[in-house]
Amino acid sequence: MNEVLVCPVAFNENVKLKRVIERFLKSPVVQSCDYLIVDDASNDGTTEMIREFAPRGVMTIRHDQRSGVGSAIRTAIKYARSKGYAVLVIMAGNDKDNPDEISRLIDPIFKEGFDFIQGSRYLGEKGAGGDMPFYRKVATRLHPLLMSVITHRKLTDTTNGFRAFRLSIFDNKEIDIDQPWLDKYELEPYLLFKAIKLGFKFNEAPVTKIYPPKQLGYTKMRPLTGWWSILRPLVYLGLGIKK
Repeated sequence: MNEVLVCPVAFNENVKLKRVIERFLKSPVVQSCDYLIVDDASNDGTTEMIREFAPRGVMTIRHDQRSGVGSAIRTAIKYARSKGYAVLVIMAGNDKDNPDEISRLIDPIFKEGFDFIQGSRYLGEKGAGGDMPFYRKVATRLHPLLMSVITHRKLTDTTNGFRAFRLSIFDNKEIDIDQPWLDKYELEPYLLFKAIKLGFKFNEAPVTKIYPPKQLGYTKMRPLTGWWSILRPLVYLGLGIKK
């Protein structure tokens, strides 16, 4: 077993997730990272497709019913902690992230002692590309501005799910991932907020985020409910409504 577990989370991403898996298995990081896919109750053949890669070391956990991306990340965290991994890398299951860039996230943790490395598409020269819809461009610029104000830390990309963190941060009881309100998109900004406010050694690293062609579908996030989902942690935590 390696020290690092890489985990894409996915719901009904059959075609794109297959590409994600194939790219990871061809990447140099495959030698130093284990690989787990959390399947959030897909019903489009994704589950069966993942199983085809089992002989190549691809592990999977499938939810019996769709629970949300936050719930899927929670499953990955609990699995990784139960198996003794040191670091968990979360990445998209829809082929927006480059597995060759995983080293940009984990190297600062092992070599410089960081606890949490957030991937940022806005630090690199070619960080954001593809068919990125306009409303996502606005949202991904506005959210880090708001979180920067609340955390008193300059941030450039707070909605990017491509990140790595030490699993030991969850020994801190101030981080409560079992709250039901964190089941959807809320858990991602929640973890980022907590890592900064609790004083863990944190930094951003440049990564790319390439949106797929429109016909393949941009994202499962709905504009209104999805936006509120990623903004809610800032409101609740900033005002002290939730812990």
